[in-house]
Amino acid sequence: MIVAGLGFRADADLESLRAALLLACQETLPDLLATAAGKEESAALRALADELALSVTAVTFAHLRAQSTITHSSKSQAAYGTGSVAEAAAMAVAGPDGRLLGQRQISPDRMATCALAQGYGK
Repeated sequence: MIVAGLGFRADADLESLRAALLLACQETLPDLLATAAGKEESAALRALADELALSVTAVTFAHLRAQSTITHSSKSQAAYGTGSVAEAAAMAVAGPDGRLLGQRQISPDRMATCALAQGYGK
C-alpha cells in the first residue's frame, strides 16, 4: 500500500495539492491519502480525493508527533509537533513497518506538501 501524506495551508487550493502530489508520486500512484486531523474535510483535499477516487485518513496530532520525519520544518514543529505533516501522516497510516519513499515535496506555490510511504500488510 502506498500512502500519500499531505500537509497544506488552510487556503491551499486543488492545484496546490495536485502539484505537490504529482511531484511526490512521479510514477507511483497512491492507494490512499492522509493528513492531519481537522484538515480531512478541506474542500481542496476532498476534491483531490474525489478526482483520484481515493479515501482520506485523518491522523491525530499524537500520531503525527510519534513519527520520525526526514524534514524538520520549524513551522510544522510549532503547529503540529512534527518536522513534516506530510511525512508524518504518510508514516502514521503506513504503519509500524512502513517506510518513507523520500522527503516531502513542496508545491511550486509553497501552499502544500506531499510525501509517500510504503505500508506493508494492510
